[in-house]
Amino acid sequence: MRLLIVGGSGFLGTELVRRASAAGWTTAATYRSAIPGTAPPGVSWHRLDLRAPARLDGLLGELAPDAIINASSGLSDWEVTADGSVRVAMAAAHRGHRLVHVSSDAVFSGSRISYDESCLPDPVTPYGAAKAAAETAVRLLTPGSAIARTSLIIGDGGSAHERMVRELAAGTREGVLFTDVVRCPVHVGDLAAALLGLADSDRSGMFHLAGPDALSRHELGVLIARRDGLDASRLPAGRRGAASMPLDVRLDGRATRDLLGVRLRGAREFLRLP
Repeated sequence: MRLLIVGGSGFLGTELVRRASAAGWTTAATYRSAIPGTAPPGVSWHRLDLRAPARLDGLLGELAPDAIINASSGLSDWEVTADGSVRVAMAAAHRGHRLVHVSSDAVFSGSRISYDESCLPDPVTPYGAAKAAAETAVRLLTPGSAIARTSLIIGDGGSAHERMVRELAAGTREGVLFTDVVRCPVHVGDLAAALLGLADSDRSGMFHLAGPDALSRHELGVLIARRDGLDASRLPAGRRGAASMPLDVRLDGRATRDLLGVRLRGAREFLRLP
């Protein structure tokens, strides 16, 4: 299996690279600024800026991957998150490569709280709008692709949310953990395994890859603090309460889990004390 991971230097991308390499796949990955220091040996790394499309098509011609996983994210930068994903889909369609596109629960407003795979995007943020536009382009340009929406990605200490919790508990960072912003966190290892399974299949359509536990940012922070031996009572709590941000968005992934036979642990399980 020859796999190209676009966005291989990010948090999710790094885990995808590690697992694909460990499985013996011929693994190539792209980075924008730097190769991760923890990158395993044997991986071929290629600098790529999705705002420069000429390099992308040449890279696919050089690598001839069996599948591409687009795990890149430019956050609210439309040129990267939306236009960049369009360029990846166009190049994949041109050369006939399988594409797995990673999307986000940010495509939803939270107005209905629970969203299954059939729900249409109704974003209320620039990031959500960029992700929704990317989904539309991928579905039109590569109808045989898999689009995987996910939620807040947590690891074994390395995610941005986990770093924020440690800094808040230590008093080295200002801010609060919202009690009214609810998501369905997923462990980065579980998510990466499911995405690699999709890449190695011919499944197409929309998939929801999120954990079964719906937790507020503050509830999640408390679990992280307890796991890390920190004083959870030091975590400041507050309410977001702004219409400009989706508050309660819960990805219903039961159909995906049944179809793919994957197990995605809830945060209460993967953050449980030993």
